[in-house]
Amino acid sequence: MRDSVQGGALTEVTFYILLALTKPRHGYAVMQFISERTGGRLRPGAGTLYGALGALEKRGWIVRCGAGGRRQEYELTPDGLAAAQAELARLRALADAAEEILWEADCNGKTQILRPDAEGAGQMAEQNGVPGLAPG
Repeated sequence: MRDSVQGGALTEVTFYILLALTKPRHGYAVMQFISERTGGRLRPGAGTLYGALGALEKRGWIVRCGAGGRRQEYELTPDGLAAAQAELARLRALADAAEEILWEADCNGKTQILRPDAEGAGQMAEQNGVPGLAPG
């Protein structure tokens, strides 16, 4: 798992795993949660997921719960919840800073209006010559 504990940044998959485990879930249910919540954009494979679950368990951010067996369930610990809340705060600060910068941006003599939705932002990026950012 390549998350930066010192810098506080989590990978997107790790963040979604923590969010998924706000209630007990087994691995396949975590994969479904992530895929559903990201509209299929993120689809962690079993190897990635179970490696991440092991690393999060070692950090004390999640624990095994339930009877065990073939479908082992995991849930968030108080430290895991704090990590997810810290990541949310970091992402909000990042988005606020980006919004301020983009709002003030001047391109070709025109003030750019920041579009609050991802589709609008992708369309604006493509109109400005940044291919691949608009939804397909």
